Amino acid sequence: MSRREDFRLITGQGRYTADWNLPKQLHAVFLRADRAHAEIAAIDASRALAHPGVAAVLTGEDARAAGFKSLPNVVNFAGKDGQSLRKPYHPVLATGRVRYVGEPVAMIVAETATIAEDARELIEVEYRDLPVVTSFEAAVVEGAPQLHDDVPGNLAFEYESGDREAVAAAFARARHVSRLTVESQRLVGNALEPRACLVAFDPVSGRYTFHVPLQGIGGMRGQIVQVTGLDKDRIVIVAQDVGGSFGVRGAAYPEYFAAMLAARKLGRPVKWVATRGETFISDFQGRALSLTGELALDDDGKFLAIRFDDRADLGAYAAAFGAFIATRNLSITAAGVYRIPAIYVRTRLAFTNRVPVSAYRGAGRPDIAYAIERLVDYAAHEHGFDPIALRRKNFVPRAAMPYKTPNAGVYDSGDFEAVMDAALKRADWAGFAARRAASQRAGRLRGIGIATYLEAGGGGSAPKDQVAVEFAAKGGMTLYAVTQSSGQGHETIYPQIVAEALGIDASHIRFYPSPPAAELIGSGTGGSRGALGTGSAFRVLSQKLIEHARPHAAAVLRVAESELRYSEGAFHAGDRPIGFVELARKLAATAPHPLDMVAEGTFGTTYPNGCHIAEVEIDPETGAATIERYTAVDDLGTVINPTLVEGQVHGGVAQGAGQVFGEHAVYDPATAQLLSGSFIDYIMPRAGWLKRIEVHDHPVPTPTNALGAKGVGESGCSGSLPALVNATIDALRPLGIRHLDMPFTSFKLWQAIRAQKIDRADAGGVK
Repeated sequence: MSRREDFRLITGQGRYTADWNLPKQLHAVFLRADRAHAEIAAIDASRALAHPGVAAVLTGEDARAAGFKSLPNVVNFAGKDGQSLRKPYHPVLATGRVRYVGEPVAMIVAETATIAEDARELIEVEYRDLPVVTSFEAAVVEGAPQLHDDVPGNLAFEYESGDREAVAAAFARARHVSRLTVESQRLVGNALEPRACLVAFDPVSGRYTFHVPLQGIGGMRGQIVQVTGLDKDRIVIVAQDVGGSFGVRGAAYPEYFAAMLAARKLGRPVKWVATRGETFISDFQGRALSLTGELALDDDGKFLAIRFDDRADLGAYAAAFGAFIATRNLSITAAGVYRIPAIYVRTRLAFTNRVPVSAYRGAGRPDIAYAIERLVDYAAHEHGFDPIALRRKNFVPRAAMPYKTPNAGVYDSGDFEAVMDAALKRADWAGFAARRAASQRAGRLRGIGIATYLEAGGGGSAPKDQVAVEFAAKGGMTLYAVTQSSGQGHETIYPQIVAEALGIDASHIRFYPSPPAAELIGSGTGGSRGALGTGSAFRVLSQKLIEHARPHAAAVLRVAESELRYSEGAFHAGDRPIGFVELARKLAATAPHPLDMVAEGTFGTTYPNGCHIAEVEIDPETGAATIERYTAVDDLGTVINPTLVEGQVHGGVAQGAGQVFGEHAVYDPATAQLLSGSFIDYIMPRAGWLKRIEVHDHPVPTPTNALGAKGVGESGCSGSLPALVNATIDALRPLGIRHLDMPFTSFKLWQAIRAQKIDRADAGGVK
């Protein structure tokens, strides 16, 4: 099936949050902190309130009076020595103190957004400035400025996984040891659609209706309930199209609660639409991780142990998923695709005066894959091993599946060596020497990089995934679930799953993400869960439909149920068939339709994996790097729709390339002001960056769900970070450069090349 959504979206007929409007709605803007750390001595909004057209100005005191709890964080497990995550109060609107540039201080509500913007300039805030910290190291040093009274030393959490003593013993007997620190720099999740919300309150029913960009109704409603204490039945969420998510849309943000408070107080709907500038300073950011890995090897290159000492900058508050990502998500696949007998991971998390960190595409999976694959490549070159042979020697073999890791989980299935062999062949690894020589003749540096990654997919907070179907008078079916598409193609893939299982044309089926009646449970979109979780539930639904339709078909055909067989979209009694759609149409006279139903399933974690190979060329005179070739071979389990898979991989690789070659949220260390707060200063990936990309499948279906699917959402990012960095370092290695940290901007590469040339000239006595 081709993507059903595309025509609507590319012809401007999509309906994003900012496209929704309600009668008599008011418009809101936010006054945000212009400094990173200060006490709020006073707020004077009198002139703003007197401005014509202004309906209200809300501050932190209004939110406190409403009884709102702290914004949620999902970590509820213990850390090292049983400690709990320190979760300082995360307010809807700043109360008493601001802790990052962009933190909302006041909400101005007016008849138009323009009036609200004008009134914002009339609010006077008196601040008492406080010193700032802008990095993990600065936050935890003795005597550092304290962000929260209840978090001494700014250290929020210390977490560990694995067996520290076993790892230490393995390192003590190792013949070779390699150690490498990699930085996964802070990023801004710039979705196509800036964040927005429209909130209405019905005083009769007591219900709030939210229009927000999100990843799943259940998760968003659950967070709203947690903060407000309201019953979930009083929260109605409506969304049609979401213009990109990447994890950033999974959280309930302060602005949504402020709009909720204003809508109730004023008795009119309240709408807020962010500017792109607000995206940079108020959307939760991603990554901000520093990972130090050590690998122990024996004489033959067999891996004995691996350990990580990781540091995470949470930003000013423990927002949404940030602490979970820096702990569980980093540790669960700390061995990657390798059979390593001993593993130990320690992560420390600190608060800083920067925007809070939450999920960003891959949510820790690309970071740990990057750290592992850089460390393996680094060790190979440091100790004289061939990078391919070293990987092959240490893969978890297919015969060992399911494979229980020493510290976390069970790899369900995979054939890592076969995937790598397929990638080596398709990328023409053997022919690289000739391509490098051709680049050298042209005065350019060329490198090749490989990454054999693995990541955990399918996790979710809901206990199960439920889906529903309702039938129309003419036999057409509408499918429902609480998962929300932000570009993944749900309107295509879910009808396709049901249509193929039933053997009918997909034109009879449509999908809608908001069930009108059924109260469904599900984890939403996230962690590559769309197909393997919700999709598997739709596969279960399909089988349930056939069984529930069987007695009705038997009655129509006047035979016993045992005489029926189902194939090619119809029930057959001998040579007499009745099609499923025809039967559904006949049953439509009964209300509700006899085949309207809910289906459900519980589906476990699985481990998508793959091998990505990149070739990068660098102009040494300018430092400009280009991606000359890119080959991805992925084991995503059963592939339902190759077009959607290819698009997901393309997008993930491009997003990874953005981090490798440009994206970076840069803060001034003295003031904690964001220096890269617009597209003038923040580099985004371009379509032309990927000149030649090939995407191939090597499926090993998983037994953990009804489809055998492993998920694809994070694979492109998880493979591209290490593959592109390894390729870039390979291009620079002949100059003596063994490691650099992302992003590889032209200036950074030019500086590194120039420094090596100067060092070599000095060593040779040339001035």
